[in-house]
Amino acid sequence: MDKLGVVTSFIHNIVVYNIPLLYGTVGEIMVEKSGSLNLGVEGIMAVGAIFGYICGCYANSLGVGILVAFLVAALCGALFAALTVSLQANQNITGLTLTTFGLGVYFFVGNGLKAKGWPVMADYPNIKEGFADIPIPGLSQIPVLGEGLFSHNLLVYLGIVIAVVVWWYLHRTEPGLRLRAVGENPAAADSVGINVDLYKYLHICIGCGIMGIGGYYMGLNMSGSFNSSCWINGYGWIAVALVIFANWNPVLSILGTFVFGFFNTLRVSGSSLAAAFPGALGWLDMIPTQLYQALPFLITAIVLVATSIRSRKNSGLPASLGLNYYREDR
Repeated sequence: MDKLGVVTSFIHNIVVYNIPLLYGTVGEIMVEKSGSLNLGVEGIMAVGAIFGYICGCYANSLGVGILVAFLVAALCGALFAALTVSLQANQNITGLTLTTFGLGVYFFVGNGLKAKGWPVMADYPNIKEGFADIPIPGLSQIPVLGEGLFSHNLLVYLGIVIAVVVWWYLHRTEPGLRLRAVGENPAAADSVGINVDLYKYLHICIGCGIMGIGGYYMGLNMSGSFNSSCWINGYGWIAVALVIFANWNPVLSILGTFVFGFFNTLRVSGSSLAAAFPGALGWLDMIPTQLYQALPFLITAIVLVATSIRSRKNSGLPASLGLNYYREDR
């Protein structure tokens, strides 16, 4: 058995499993930096996944799929913003409702189309080839780590770029600093001429659009195989927790999602590691599959408990997160 190949495959799969979480986490960070708490990540990713996949296949274009996934998810963000920013609805309830709505749309559209003829990813060469791995010259030749970290599909690289760009936008640009001001103290931002509602609407839509791309990635990663379970499979909820784990920092979310990707990969590759290294990792075969499936959610709970005691002084938590802004009360 090629032991180095098993390790390389394990590292490669960690990245594969962490990228959709990265999209969801970075998108939610942008939303929360505006002062809005959106618990509808699961549903928004599901809507982006189903429409992005269907439209991408029919157009036989990965780019069209990415664009549609972003736009449809952004429309869900616009709905969330209309209800919570304009109509002052409760953000927690609205987000939970959006999750139920998004999952309902996912199964309604998917089951309806499946009855007439589901688009099979293998039948669309531009989608299949566009989602193929693209090795980075030089870096991908590094032993063990090269192929695992630097030979992935376009959406993996796009996710990393988006995380870095969002960090730069939030910390190094004037609109980003204004957005953070809106999230910290909307009344103060309003008093200096910042259009609070516009900033909230715009960044909620962009953040939700990023989540939608993550959903589309998950659909492609499962080869577009539609069945009784949703492609997102709880990743949206984990992404909400990862926002706290990453301390509302898009760059740190890369590390945070990598950690969660590691535990998720154990579910798939644990037996391979045990067979390749029976002396050191043979015990992995004795762990029940159900525990592997529960690990990401157990770790999520631990993260929430651990981060809840973190000092507010060192936290990136926006001060007005989850609080509706009434301009008349200023």
